[in-house]
Amino acid sequence: MASAPAPLRPAWSLRRQLLVGILVPVLLLIGFNTWSLHQQTLKALNTAYDRTLLASAKSISEQLGVRGYDDQAELRALVPYSALEIFEADNQSRMFYRVSTTGGEMVSGFAELPMWRGQIPQRPPYAALVDFYDAQFRGVPVRMAVLLQPVSSAEGRGMAVIQVAETLELREAQAWPILWRTLASQALLVAVVALIVVLVVQRATRPVRALSTALQARTQGDLSPLQAPDAARELQPLVQATNQVMQRLRLLLAHQKRFVRDASHQLRTPLAVLKIQVQSAQRGDVPAVQAFAEIGATVERATQLANQMLALAKVEQLRQQAEPGEPRAWDEIVREIALDLSPLMAEKNLDFELQAAPVHINAHGWMLRELTRNLLHNAVRHSPESGWLRVQLTQMPAPHGERCLAVLCISDSGPGISEELAQRLFQPFSAGDLQAGSGLGLAICHDIVQALGGQLRLTHREARDGHPAGLDAQVTLDCNSPPAKHMETPSRAGPQAQFHP
Repeated sequence: MASAPAPLRPAWSLRRQLLVGILVPVLLLIGFNTWSLHQQTLKALNTAYDRTLLASAKSISEQLGVRGYDDQAELRALVPYSALEIFEADNQSRMFYRVSTTGGEMVSGFAELPMWRGQIPQRPPYAALVDFYDAQFRGVPVRMAVLLQPVSSAEGRGMAVIQVAETLELREAQAWPILWRTLASQALLVAVVALIVVLVVQRATRPVRALSTALQARTQGDLSPLQAPDAARELQPLVQATNQVMQRLRLLLAHQKRFVRDASHQLRTPLAVLKIQVQSAQRGDVPAVQAFAEIGATVERATQLANQMLALAKVEQLRQQAEPGEPRAWDEIVREIALDLSPLMAEKNLDFELQAAPVHINAHGWMLRELTRNLLHNAVRHSPESGWLRVQLTQMPAPHGERCLAVLCISDSGPGISEELAQRLFQPFSAGDLQAGSGLGLAICHDIVQALGGQLRLTHREARDGHPAGLDAQVTLDCNSPPAKHMETPSRAGPQAQFHP
């Protein structure tokens, strides 16, 4: 059995992220600063008490005697341990010493005290041959001072190595109060910083909470733009992006409502007619052949209406896609559509002319095909018998700028339309002849052109240049190639001609 998915951890709030992001670095910085101050305090105490160790070593050196010279010198020391008691402060620390020759021979003091094996620094901290270091003695940490002291007398001359060790109780007793006082002051500083951060974060996140409250207080379906004039500058992009999303949602909902309304209204009539025709055929009111012909015509009209309504919905779906389509050869699409519709042209004995220059458009292939098919089919349907039909695709430079324009013009010899009707035909279900169509073809074309950022114009054409009067449907789109230097040679086909793309 598959294990249940682990529950998602709730995301941190903005306030919590700010508090943690500010206070954690502050605490780390203060902790490092406290440790640094403690080390500096220990260093300062070592400097102060090392002077005492040096004084102890010099006091011992005054009690030394020598017999013989250099390598044959024999050192003598008469140093009672009570002589070091004056350097022990309040019995908090103990001191030990050892006097030896440079060769390591024990002269006086504590024999178990480790012999010094180091070397004198190049720049000693005091005007003496002295070295200070930390060591262990009898399992206790000690601070050690080593003094190389020349010893001379009337009987000889030599060099003594004097080691003095002191336990660290006194130094630590002095360092800990300083550390605790530092920690207390740093804790107070942290509390003040935390309070300031909380107040600042609370104030900074107030606009976010206000936006959240405003959104939660909205009624269902309220997609009006957010009004946040007092929001911080950093929140303005979020507000604008939210308003853009709401705008897109309003358009989608409006399109969905229109689609449902139109579908319920427009499909009701052909379905009702189909129901009546079926009942009439069942009763035998009309001959069977006539009944099936009427039912087939109704079904065909309903199918065409449903397909066109689905095409309108698909146009809106493609419009919402952020990325444009790949470059498409529009001239090849025009030839392909003309070849598909050639039987209809031949049926009406149309004088057809095709002129297409190479043009590439950044668009979805379905949109270009649907646009071309609807315009050309509409022109074929409204052209009279033995009429004239021309399709011309060209590209030209834009009036302003470096971009180029692709222009598709479909001219027919139909009855034409008035200017007022030309504007109304772009609305869904606004056909010039409701008996001849559903009124969705030009609406689909208009939506496609709007989605591609172009223009669609219907112009009544008067008779000129040997061409009859009729209607010009002109589409203008941006293309992604420079204007061609020459146009493709026009191809002209008669009523029974074959079409070659």
